[in-house]
Amino acid sequence: MTGRRFYLDWNASAPLLPEARAAMVAALDLTANPSSVHAEGRQAKRLVEEARRDVAALCNAKPDHVVFTSGASEAVALALTPDWRMGRSPLTYSRLYTSTTDHSIVVGGGRFAKDDVCELPVDGDGVLELDALKKALEAHDRSEGLPLVAVHLANNETGVIQPAAEIAAIVHEAGGVLVLDAVQAGGRVSLDIAALCADFLILAAHKIGGPKGAGALVGNSDVLMPAPIATGGGQERGHRAGTENYAALAGFGAAARNALAVFAEADVLREKRGHIEAAIRARVPEAVIFGEKAERLPNTVFFGIPGVKAETAQIAFDLAGIAVSSGSACSSGKVGASRVLKAMGLGEDVSGIRVSIGHSTGEDEIAAFAEALDRFMSRRQAAA
Repeated sequence: MTGRRFYLDWNASAPLLPEARAAMVAALDLTANPSSVHAEGRQAKRLVEEARRDVAALCNAKPDHVVFTSGASEAVALALTPDWRMGRSPLTYSRLYTSTTDHSIVVGGGRFAKDDVCELPVDGDGVLELDALKKALEAHDRSEGLPLVAVHLANNETGVIQPAAEIAAIVHEAGGVLVLDAVQAGGRVSLDIAALCADFLILAAHKIGGPKGAGALVGNSDVLMPAPIATGGGQERGHRAGTENYAALAGFGAAARNALAVFAEADVLREKRGHIEAAIRARVPEAVIFGEKAERLPNTVFFGIPGVKAETAQIAFDLAGIAVSSGSACSSGKVGASRVLKAMGLGEDVSGIRVSIGHSTGEDEIAAFAEALDRFMSRRQAAA
């Protein structure tokens, strides 16, 4: 179609920030390898280390505890492994515990064998059942190795936020390590790694307005570290070999600075979310907003309309110039029933539409969404 389009799918990927674009363009004028010792190499290396400081600041972590990767997927693969080192001593984590609503790449287990991955249940709002976690870790056989727990801080579909500190207390009491998938949380909730009591956080640049193809594994310390995937070079202090993509990392750093600044305005996002939910309820009283009884990201609304398939509504919105999604964007373009909603006990036939916004989302975009929803429901009622 022609005419203006409205982008309401920030959880899939946030628009590239002007500051990130400018930082990347400036970095592309450099030609040196960051590992080179001459002046040009040191200049490129400085960009990498400035980005490392910016990402660390977003998480209240130390720069030396940030390992850059090609994205969150690689950071997950790096962290989810049975093989770790405590200083120079090898350490084994024999089993991975995650939740049924976690991102598919986390549920996939990374470098763990499939039989060594345990999915734990969530309640009807998508919050991890802490008793189930505690029982599973109490039953864990530590003679074979320690437990590793990896869960999302905020769900990518519903926006539901997990009680990270409570989860961490249970994990640490069992001698385990907690990896938080914080991909959706940057700029929306606090990522203070100490306050969250997490051992590691996973980030993706493009979710906070940086470029695609850059991510990070951020640790609470650098004493305990997973075995690397890519070896051979000394980059990233030996944790991830390969010449750094310093242009992407410069954009990542700029986006991290912005995310830290806009978090203070989370109430603005929450107010906009309220306008979206009010528009849905006014036009579709029977609509269900999934996870609404739990704490959620201030930018995310995941709703379902009884009798309406998510893909049908998504196509209608797209034709009306509105970009929304029917859940995760990491399923090879598939639409249909939500694995997350099924795990929440809502059945295989239940699906939803995700509306996710950012600080630059205007009231005109929300109004356009409301108008498109109104037209969609009017056509359905006329056809009934």
